[in-house]
Order: sequence, then C-alpha cells, then structure tokens
Amino acid sequence: MDRRSFLRASAVGSVAAGTLAAPAIAQTAPKVQWRMTSSYPKSLDTIHQGAVTLAEYVRGMTDGNFEIQVFAPGEIVGGLQAADAVAEGTVEAAHTSSYYYWGKDPVWALPTAIPFGLNPRQQNAWFYYGGGNDMMNEFYATQNLYGLPLGNTGAQMGGWYRKEINTAEDLKGLKMRIGGFAGKIMEKLGVVPQNIPGGDIYAALEKGTIDAVEWVGPYDDDKLGFVKVAPYYYYPGWWEGGATLHAMFNLKAWNDLPESYRVALKVASQAVTCDMMANYDWKNPDALLRLVGAGAQLRPMSEAIMDAGLKASNEVYAEISAQNPTFKKILDTMIGFRGKSFQYQQISDYTYDTYMMIQKQKGSI
Repeated sequence: MDRRSFLRASAVGSVAAGTLAAPAIAQTAPKVQWRMTSSYPKSLDTIHQGAVTLAEYVRGMTDGNFEIQVFAPGEIVGGLQAADAVAEGTVEAAHTSSYYYWGKDPVWALPTAIPFGLNPRQQNAWFYYGGGNDMMNEFYATQNLYGLPLGNTGAQMGGWYRKEINTAEDLKGLKMRIGGFAGKIMEKLGVVPQNIPGGDIYAALEKGTIDAVEWVGPYDDDKLGFVKVAPYYYYPGWWEGGATLHAMFNLKAWNDLPESYRVALKVASQAVTCDMMANYDWKNPDALLRLVGAGAQLRPMSEAIMDAGLKASNEVYAEISAQNPTFKKILDTMIGFRGKSFQYQQISDYTYDTYMMIQKQKGSI
C-alpha cells in the first residue's frame, strides 16, 4: 500500500472509530445549563467580562454541552446578594468578591484582599500551591458553596479625594466610599466608611455628600469621571494589593457535575484569572495618562498614613484571630508566606523593575 492509500485508510478508520465512540462520549458529557449571576455591572467590562469568558471557555471545552448563562446585577438578584443566591440554590453560580460578605464572618475577606496582604502573584502562589484554595473551600463548604479564583485587578489605586491628605490626622472625619473589610481598618483611623453603589458615587462626590472614594484603578476610574469632582488621585491602595475575584458554585450543583466538567471549570477559571490581569496591565497605563491629561493630580500615600494603616490592620487581625480560629489559621499561612515572598521578590522582581523604571525616567528606554 502506498503512502496516500495508507493515509486515506487511516482517515476512514479514524472517522469510523469516532462514530462508534460517540454514544460512549455522550453518556459522559450530558447537557448541563447553569445560570451565573454577577456582582459587576456590564459597564465594568474588564471585570464583568471574566464571567463571560469563563462561559465561553467551558462551552468550547465541552463541545457546547455545558452552557453557563451570565446575568448582570439586578437581572436575578442584586450584586451583593450573589453568593447568597448560589448558596440557596436560586442560581448555580456567581461571579463575585468574597469580601463583600465579610460581615457574616471575617473569613470571607481573606481570599479577596486584606490591607497589607498579598500581591497578585503571591495570591496565585498561595491559592494554587500554598493550600489557599483548599482551606477556603473547607470554609465555603460550611456555606453550601465551592469557590475558585476568577480574575484579579492587580494592585488598586488609593482613591480620589476632594482635598489633599498628608497625615493620618487628615483622615479623621473623612467620609469615604470604601468597600469590604478595608472599611473596618479605615474606621479605626477615623474615616467614616460609606457603602455606596457604583452608579451613585459620582453624584455623592459632586454634591459633597462624601469626601473621597476608592474604586479600582485607572481604566475603571476613568469611566466614572471622578477626576472632574475629586482631583487628588492617591496611590497605592494598600488595602487591596491585588484583589482576587471568585466564581462561587452551589455545593450540590458542583458535586453533581461530571469530573470532566469540574476540570473544565478549574482550567477555565485559571485562564480567566491570567486573562483579566493581562487585560488590566494593558489598559491601565493609557488610562492613567488620560486621567493626568484631564487634570488628575497624582499623589503618593505618605509613609505616615501607611504606617498608621499597617498598625491598625495588625491590631484588627490580632483582635479577630483571638476569637476566630478559622480566620487565624488561614491568615497565618498568608502572613507566613508574605514575608518570605517579599524577601525573594526584593532580590528578583523589585531589583529588575526598579532599574527599568529609573531608565524610563532617564529616557534610556
């Protein structure tokens, strides 16, 4: 038999084998349709897109047999009710931030971001190799949930302020829109935290109802126009050194999935986490230049303010750890890794990054 005849025969055999195998494959790839409610409006296209991309990846990996339909906040439940809706079985899945629910138990705050916590690379290392996912899912199981990281914003900005802040004293009495666990720390510094939905923040700043707001970073902040009413733009957002978002699944729905579908969700979630960080890294530089061009006055958080924030954070962590053994167990693993990792990054990434930044300032690159 010549080579061409052999290839034709092989192709026919492969098709036949595929046809014969199809019924067996179908048995292990049932049609599954899920609904995923998002905590993020479509206007936050970089974040909201994470859930949409997850659905696309899973659909492709399962030949269209596993369909996930994504809903914006308010279409099924409000954005801050997303995890509750999943736990109750109203929907099978949610794309949300775990720290939205820290009021139930401070443990909820740990996997998203805590003041002076981990940066994005450190978080991924802790989740995937330091037991972070496993420890959080032990906790989530008590809430009738299973969770996977689904996106990261990177280190966030320190927010927009109507006046300059230079010392911790300047924070006292400041009415600030700040979300999650960070509000508890800022409250210890004298800030009056305000919980205001994204769509209402601009009006509150313009009217003077609030004095400051933290949101995400340049790309998302640019869309909301804060620069027009609160020109002082501070960095870094030390309360969110790399905020991780999560996909949360109803525990029974997760356990009922075929193993291949659970693997597809795990792989897709990791891919989305990488994709979102890359998306922000690409968009934020140009967005920051636009904001500066529109009048944003960049200011670094003073060392005095950051020192006060670190002291307050450590005090709150000690208070909670004394009463909440689960919080203490998980926090201790994060803090232990944080010290070692920053020591290493000081030698590797920091040295390289600092040199390149100096060359940028010199005009060499």
